[in-house]
Parts: sequence; C-alpha cells; structure tokens
Amino acid sequence: MLLEIRNLYVKYGNIEALHGISFSVDEGEIVTLIGSNGAGKSTTLHSIMRLPPPEAPKVTSGDILFKGQSILATPPHKVVSDLHVALTPEGRHIFGNLSVMENLTLATYARKDTDNLHRDLERIFDLFPRLAERRKQRSESLSGGEQQMLAVGRAIMSGCKVLLLDEPSMGLAPLLMYEMFRTLKQLNEEGLTILLVEQNARLALKFAHRGYVIDTGEIVAHGPSQTLMDDPEVKKAYLGG
Repeated sequence: MLLEIRNLYVKYGNIEALHGISFSVDEGEIVTLIGSNGAGKSTTLHSIMRLPPPEAPKVTSGDILFKGQSILATPPHKVVSDLHVALTPEGRHIFGNLSVMENLTLATYARKDTDNLHRDLERIFDLFPRLAERRKQRSESLSGGEQQMLAVGRAIMSGCKVLLLDEPSMGLAPLLMYEMFRTLKQLNEEGLTILLVEQNARLALKFAHRGYVIDTGEIVAHGPSQTLMDDPEVKKAYLGG
C-alpha cells in the first residue's frame, strides 16, 4: 500500500474538521474524494502534505502512512523532495509575476535527479503545447485553463510520483476540462498515482478507479467508481439524482 490514512482526526483551532477518516491509495491508482463544500476534502490533502497552520489543521489522533511509515513528523519540503508527493492546490497559486518557464523552474528546487529536468520539461510541453508557446509569458496573463496546465506542469517538474489534485476542473470551460482530465489519465497510465478532490462528482468517478465519499468529516461510502455511481444515495446526493 502506497498511502494510508488511518483513523485521522484533525482540528482547526477548536473545530474538528475530520472525524476519524480512513482510506488508502495503492501505487498506480486514481482515487477520488467526493463530497459537498466543507466536507473535509481539501483538509485531507493539506494534512497529507504536512502543511503548517493555518494552511493545514492540527492532527489530534490517527496517522498518515506512506509505504508503511508514519509521515506525521515529516516537514512539507521533505514530503515533496523525499517522498515525491506534490499538491496542485485549489485556485492554482501560481506565481503570476513570473513567466511560465520561471514557474516550472522554481518547482525543481529540491530535485536531486537534475539529469532528468530537460526530459521532464519537454514532456510537459508535449502534454501542454500551449505552455510551450507561452513559455516566456507572465503567468498572470494566461487563461484559467492555461494556468491549470501550468499548475499541473509545476507539480510534475517537482519530480512527483504521487499527485494530489484539488478541484482541477474549477473555472474551466467543458472542452478544457475534458482535455485536462484526458492528460491526467495519460499521466496515470505512465505510472503517476493520483489522489483527486473534485466537486464534479460524476466527472471524478468516471476518471478514478475508486472513490470515497466524505460528509462532514466522515467517510460515508466507498468502493469502485462504478459501484458508487450506481449507488442510489450517492446518485441522489452528488450526481443529480
């Protein structure tokens, strides 16, 4: 098992955001977390990345295991550099005053396999030709879809083998949204493990191998994606009937 969340409780101040959630992600899988706004999906990703407060809440009980080892004491930069886990956050958080190339280059700061940097850069430009065309352009001038491409490309340039995605379809036109998910599927087929948080539950379940439904900080359903899509309660609550 690659990643395991075990009976995790976390708090923001006095407010408990997660109430003992447990789930797992195997190497090479796409797993999605679906649920309403405020259910605890982003909190879960931030906790895995070990982001310091206020970005991430405090773990009060439970554990986060990576390849069987607890990472609760692992600092965020080591999660990226040593565990090769990267987060594409909600809202992208690119550096708008820097060019596309500068954003991608910054992501390589902790990489030790410098011989592969050029290969990965060319791979990103193959996947996202528009980034290649705009490599010298300031990132704040990119469209929303192009900024999402850059956010994913930046994560790949970190050398990640596990990608945490937080709402990648947010603000994208349908054509760009499906193009983005086709690219992510291709990356998964090449070996990238993906943990996805996505408000568009139907799209997420079509994309993922398995899913977990989070409701107010608790896992209330889980299983193969098709099983969840066929579940009457999941349909009613998250798939529009």
